[in-house]
This record gives sequence, structure tokens and C-alpha cells, in this order.
Amino acid sequence: MFNSKTDRLKELSKKYPKRIKELEALFKAETNVYIDYANVKPWANKLGWHVDPKRLKQFLSSFDTIKNCYFYYGTMQNDPQSKQFAKEVKNMGYILKTKPVKVLRLSIDVSSVSKNSPDILKNFIRNPLLSKFKIETIEYLNNKLAELNKQKVYYIEDLKCNFDVEIGKDMLIDYDKNSVGTFILWSGDSDFEDPVKQLLDDGKRVVIFATARKISSELGVLRSSGLLIFDIQKIKNFICWKKEMDK
Repeated sequence: MFNSKTDRLKELSKKYPKRIKELEALFKAETNVYIDYANVKPWANKLGWHVDPKRLKQFLSSFDTIKNCYFYYGTMQNDPQSKQFAKEVKNMGYILKTKPVKVLRLSIDVSSVSKNSPDILKNFIRNPLLSKFKIETIEYLNNKLAELNKQKVYYIEDLKCNFDVEIGKDMLIDYDKNSVGTFILWSGDSDFEDPVKQLLDDGKRVVIFATARKISSELGVLRSSGLLIFDIQKIKNFICWKKEMDK
């Protein structure tokens, strides 16, 4: 049953009753939600709008069958804004799971390799693709890196903070407790194939909340096993930034 947590949600539920009915059917059993924010945040580039964590939590909490909402977020060390966001997420009522983001320095210094060497490029391009490049392409890319070196740029920083293991573990722990019947995963990452398949094989309902073309092929094939896909475009006005709502 949907019980609006805010007046705005009450108005929207009257405007879009079919969406509420659709979600009530998905959430008919006790439900847990698992949000991989590192995957969700970049969806804005494709969607043209942003998922607002506060509005999302208010919306999800309006369904009385939803028990817990887990929020997975990597915190940047020595970044007050990152730590403040984590604090705000927790205050919103999410179960926050966080850990420090690792900053990896990857060398792009080509001064010690020949122009046709793939040694530096292979750190960024997978071998199946790199092996298809002609020597001219390798030389062109190395020349571009050399231009950056002349600007005294010798490395790039890559941020790494993967929660796939933690999310899969939490889903299976909740399954072992037999505490919920429906698992809502906000991520289309292929690394969730195994835990999702196990849940489906054991008769649990699993729903991927994502946007079009953001579902991995590994998860996509599980539709034949009962995996459900929900396009978050359907609930844009309930969860986007207020200024991005449809008029």
C-alpha cells in the first residue's frame, strides 16, 4: 500500500496512479532495496536528469512493504563535501554502507618506450581491442601521450571503489534470514549475475531498477529465469531534482 510521505508525493500519486499500482504489485511482498550509487549517479548523463537521493527515499518509504533501503557510496578522504553527503544520506534514513575511495595513479609517461610500443596503452585498452590496432594507430596514440608529457602530465588518476561484493553479500544474507521476498537492485552491473541467479532459482523476486541500455547482457539473459526490469524513466517526476520535473 502506498501512503504518501509528503504532500508533493500525494499530488503526484493522484496524477500518475498507474505508476503507483505497478509498483505496489512489484512490492507486494516485504522488500529490500539496494542502491549502488556509483552506478546510479552517472545515469544522469544518459537520462538528462538526476536521481535525488532524498526524494527517492521519501518515495520508497511511502510503500509500506519496503523494509530497508541500503545505500552504497564511496567516501573521498580529505573531502569535506563527500563526508557531508554521506552524513546526509544516513540522516535521510538509508542504511549507509561506505568505504574510502582508492585513488590510483596510472602512468602515461611514454618517454621510455618506442613509438610503436603498446606497453603504456595496454594499461588502458584491453588486449582484444589493442591487438586489432595497426602500428600507425599505436604510434598516433603514443604521440598524443607524448604531447601530454610535454605539458608535464605524466599520470592520470583513476578512482576505484567497487561495492559489488558487499551488495551481493548483503542480498544473500537477507535471503538467508528469509526476511524479505523481493529484492530491488539499483544497478545493471554484470557482477551481480551470480547472486541474482541464486535468488531467482530459489523463488525470490528480483527487480532491476535502471535506465534503458544500462543493463548488462549477463543480467539481461536472466529475464527468462524471472528477472524483472523496471525503467526508472517511469518514475522520473517522483525521484528527480525538483527543477527537472515535467511541466
